[in-house]
Amino acid sequence: MLTLWICFEALKSRYFCYPVTNLNLTETRMHQLSTILLFLLLAGCTGQLPPPPISVPESPPLRAASFAELPGWTETTPAAAVDTFLKSCQALGRQERWAQVCAQALFVAPGDEQVARQFFEDFFQPWQLMNEDGSTSGTITGYYVPELEGSRTPDATYRYPLYRDPEDLLVIDLSAVYPELKDFRLRGRIEGKRVVPYYEREEIDSARRPLDGQELFWVKDPVELFFLHIQGSGRILLPDGEKIMVGYANQNGHPYQSIGRLLLERGAMTRDQMSMQNIRRWVAENPAAGEKLLAENPSYVFFHELERGVESPPGALGVPLSAERSLAVDRRTTPLGAPVFLATSRPDSAAPLNRLMVAQDTGGAIKGRVRADFFWGLGAEAGALAGHMKQAGQMWVLLPREDEWISKNFPHQ
Repeated sequence: MLTLWICFEALKSRYFCYPVTNLNLTETRMHQLSTILLFLLLAGCTGQLPPPPISVPESPPLRAASFAELPGWTETTPAAAVDTFLKSCQALGRQERWAQVCAQALFVAPGDEQVARQFFEDFFQPWQLMNEDGSTSGTITGYYVPELEGSRTPDATYRYPLYRDPEDLLVIDLSAVYPELKDFRLRGRIEGKRVVPYYEREEIDSARRPLDGQELFWVKDPVELFFLHIQGSGRILLPDGEKIMVGYANQNGHPYQSIGRLLLERGAMTRDQMSMQNIRRWVAENPAAGEKLLAENPSYVFFHELERGVESPPGALGVPLSAERSLAVDRRTTPLGAPVFLATSRPDSAAPLNRLMVAQDTGGAIKGRVRADFFWGLGAEAGALAGHMKQAGQMWVLLPREDEWISKNFPHQ
């Protein structure tokens, strides 16, 4: 088998080389390789690598593991994860610590499970995520891309506005003054000479309509609109048959309040009954109380219209999400872009769901060391699975072998 060694001067006369094999490349993968090499060559010319596009957590709680510890690893289908990981490489490929594995991933033949499994075993080290108390189990939920009937103009059918990023919404970054606040952003608006908190959900939806004139679309169902805010992206089905994808643009700065938790606390629903479908049904059956319930979540999300033809919205990493392969994580403990092996169970049965995913998104409710949101895809079927998913699970993040960052922070025990 022909092996090609690619070498270049990366940092101050330090040469970086890696082998590539199986040179039967598709046109798409050849283009991806040329993009990665361009980033690397530009880095060599300037004497330094371009700044990383994502932040890397400083000290995630990890334990070195082996692939033999991953439940059902030899029976999984990692080939699809290679394709999803290559999307991550659009952001990761410019970083030296990821350049070799991104380039080598291009030479894994699509659909070849054996070669894909060998690729991950050769180039990655599994690290198990652990909770503060040393336990390894956490909560795995699901999310999806909802579809809503809507229009660009309001009428008796389409009465509920979906707003763009408001012109008066301020986002204040204090990290230059307080470095310990680098992961926080304050949001507000100017009132006279003061910066005050931005409008809460109840104010935005009130008859006063403080955001008049900043509507993107008008939709038919206020409950579906509420769940669109929770999911962060969706597709609007216009009366003429056109389908427009919308994605997260901003948020009003108020904390998310789970209406499911409120229903549990008030005895309106049991834990066994709790699902997105049952919440939607309860609100529909109790319209007055349902309207008040939705208003108790002060968080409000604003959207932007994506380019025509987009079939899947981008996640926090900036690359399109892949159904049943993309994972939303807490980026403080799991680096965005990294492969993550997930061991959990399906929401519609007791069957194990052991799968190699890729961390490509985040979420306001996704906080914790062993915590993730499984992306099921687009439409009603994906929504049914996402709405019922609240499983226990374990997670292993896969990082490049001999990684200087991980060796410094977490030496092998």
